[in-house]
Amino acid sequence: MEKQHIALALEKQKREEKRAFDSAVAKALEHHRSEIQAEQDRKVEEVRDAMENEMRTQLRRQTAAHTDHLQDVLKVQEQELKQEFEQDLSEKLAEQELEFRRLSQEQVDNFTLDINTAYARLRGIEQAVQSHAAAEEEARKAHQLWLSVEALKYSMKTASAELPTVPLASAVEAIKATCSDSEFAQALTAAIPPESLTRGVYSEETLRARFYAVQKLARRVAMIDETRNSLYQYFLSYLQSLLLFPPQQLKPPVELSPEDINTFKLLSYASYCIEHGDLELAAKFVNQLKGESRRVAQDWLKEARMTLETKQIVDILTAYASAVGIGTTRVQQE
Repeated sequence: MEKQHIALALEKQKREEKRAFDSAVAKALEHHRSEIQAEQDRKVEEVRDAMENEMRTQLRRQTAAHTDHLQDVLKVQEQELKQEFEQDLSEKLAEQELEFRRLSQEQVDNFTLDINTAYARLRGIEQAVQSHAAAEEEARKAHQLWLSVEALKYSMKTASAELPTVPLASAVEAIKATCSDSEFAQALTAAIPPESLTRGVYSEETLRARFYAVQKLARRVAMIDETRNSLYQYFLSYLQSLLLFPPQQLKPPVELSPEDINTFKLLSYASYCIEHGDLELAAKFVNQLKGESRRVAQDWLKEARMTLETKQIVDILTAYASAVGIGTTRVQQE
């Protein structure tokens, strides 16, 4: 609606300027014609008076002795003077007409130049207004996208004991609606796991708390392989977990050696990563578990992966929203 008002105002201004221009040109031309005509009449009168005075003077000088002859001579002279006068007058009129046309064309050119300059300035203002309006719209969209992404991040952190996960569908739909013209953002939102949309994801704090229960169970069944063996083997594994006291946490080495690939060390490495906020590396260590320990940790590993995938996409969306916001801010400043 604002753009329509601006366009109507600009169109009205153009029509008023054109009417003012036409009126000014007509008045200027009429005034100039009147001045030229008055000047021509004055010069003609002056020339006529001068010629008549000259003729009377010459006639008085010749009247006394040569009246008849003088009349003939005067007639001839009068005729010659008339011809000369008419020729001179014709030349003067032609010169005045050429000058009038030149001045008129010059005025028209000046008026045209002024109008073109004003129109160009008006077009520049119009384009600047349109550009500013477009920049403001892009800035509004960028801000709305940032707010939607922040709402999505907040939804991932609002879990409670009664409701450990919050569906992210509404927050993701808000992002899709905000950046419907961005293929990049649409592709990112489409990559979010469907279960994250319908059920939600566990927060890193919740996964951290669940990990210690999983760690305890995984240690108890550390001796059970994929065949699940016998009840006696389960008993021995449980007994081993009671007799051994491996450290709860171990800082993982830069590269794992074959002796590091055992259930107790992997769980200690994962516990260290969990305590230091590196959920991704912890999930990598848990993923290397074998046998019954891996089965016990499978649900936790699935939830951790889903949280990491969703968090990675949200982080990219956050960076994208910030980049779009910075870009629109620079355009407005320019």
